[in-house]
Amino acid sequence: MDKTIYLVKHCQATGQEQKAELTGEGKEQAKELVRFFEKRNVKRIISSPFTRAVQSIQPTADSLGLQVEIDGRLGEHKLISKNLKDWIERLEESVRDMDLKMAGGESSREVAKRGMEVLEAATDGTVLATHRNTMALLLMQIDGIQGLKEWTGLSNPDVYEVQVKKDSYYVRRIWG
Repeated sequence: MDKTIYLVKHCQATGQEQKAELTGEGKEQAKELVRFFEKRNVKRIISSPFTRAVQSIQPTADSLGLQVEIDGRLGEHKLISKNLKDWIERLEESVRDMDLKMAGGESSREVAKRGMEVLEAATDGTVLATHRNTMALLLMQIDGIQGLKEWTGLSNPDVYEVQVKKDSYYVRRIWG
């Protein structure tokens, strides 16, 4: 089935914890998303349960008269169960070795798999609101981006259009 899906990285937030809210600038960015999506054929919105993701896309849902569906599979990549000073190095390791699983965390392959389950089940005109690592791992699966260089280029927010045609993916950045 041919369909268009929009991947949205959340707006600027106060932190990385699950309940981190949007900053003042992030709230303004969420208003920009409303204008951005008003002329697109959005029929459904699915979000990570993390507060910053929901707050990023809720104004768009309200404007379009849609409910935000919550799906934990779009949640942030849990790299490890504790805070690390060298987290960027550990993240690089997890990209080089997609099966690397640190204490209390999940592998990049697991994150990509759960995200792909949502993307593949999504219907035409669906917005998926998620996080930098989850979005980048999805883009690695469907568009062949190679790693952290591309990840660091993702903005707050960021939007990619994914067209699915006969089981092939056509991806383009449409934000900014």
